[in-house]
Amino acid sequence: MALKNVVAFQVVLFCICSAVANPVDFSYPAVFNFGDSNSDTGEHVAGLGFQLAPPYGQNYFKTSSGRFCNGRLIVDFLMEAMDLPFLNAYMDSLGLPNFQQGCNFAAAGSTILPATATSFSPFSFGVQVSQFLRFKARVLELLAVASKKFDKYAPSEDYFEKGLYMFDIGQNDLDHAFYSKKLDQILSSIPTILLELESGIKKLYDHGARYFWIYNTGPLGCLAQVVAKFGTDPSKLDELGCVSSQNQAAKTFNLQLQAFCSKLQGQYPDVNVTYVDIFTIKSDLIANYSKYGFEQPIMTCCGYGGPPLNYDSRVSCGLTKILNGTKITAKDCNDSTVYVNWDGIH
Repeated sequence: MALKNVVAFQVVLFCICSAVANPVDFSYPAVFNFGDSNSDTGEHVAGLGFQLAPPYGQNYFKTSSGRFCNGRLIVDFLMEAMDLPFLNAYMDSLGLPNFQQGCNFAAAGSTILPATATSFSPFSFGVQVSQFLRFKARVLELLAVASKKFDKYAPSEDYFEKGLYMFDIGQNDLDHAFYSKKLDQILSSIPTILLELESGIKKLYDHGARYFWIYNTGPLGCLAQVVAKFGTDPSKLDELGCVSSQNQAAKTFNLQLQAFCSKLQGQYPDVNVTYVDIFTIKSDLIANYSKYGFEQPIMTCCGYGGPPLNYDSRVSCGLTKILNGTKITAKDCNDSTVYVNWDGIH
């Protein structure tokens, strides 16, 4: 398992290095992360008291770690590459959290647009930015009154300017929209989504942020959850077995996001913006899965229903339910190392 994780991360790191004009710097003293479940290290479970039981976390942490996967996330590998500790979730008050070298505000289900009453997560991007602003203000307040007491647990004041700000969010804005809107409506809403992102990033800039890593969104149409819901008609699938319309939305979003990154870099000469092409990275893993040692590019490891997707929206990974009088459990597979997809969503 460890070897394939390392190989997959090397693919990610290579694509990151290829995507930036400036040399990649791994000497940041702290990292502040914003996003959804792709980089959530415990915010959602801590903030909402959400129960995320095994088999989540089983392959690395040996217990549920608040991450919506069976091991580490890309953000965890990046922290290791920078010789920094894993990021603690902002809302997690247990386990003696240490925020000296950064803080994670990402929460599963979060969107860039403001959350609504029916949203899976109330911690939308604007809320995460507000949490950061409170975090910074509180840190400076504590350091001012008793720096020696808190400097082992809180970032230094200059870390807020020297630190790396990472953003991996937007997938849920597109995904959720497909349940109530048509493709053309979703495409026309992308500028509004990105205006909300721009507003939040500018607030962070005004409070000292200068180094930004902005991830684009992955191939949404290749998730087993999406294929199960929207891909029952083979004509709607592409050559990889992914839903074409969802991937078209992701590509359009990414093109406009990349243009925004260029605009941001031009507007603020003192910032360093890295646009990370996660769409290409994940698409490569799916298209060339056997090259990287995988056997199942889309079928879910932890799920219910068997081939071809092993995904049933009625019962999530690790849960047991009664369906039509029969008790069923969404179990993990015997060998997770041969699957690209963990639970149909991640």
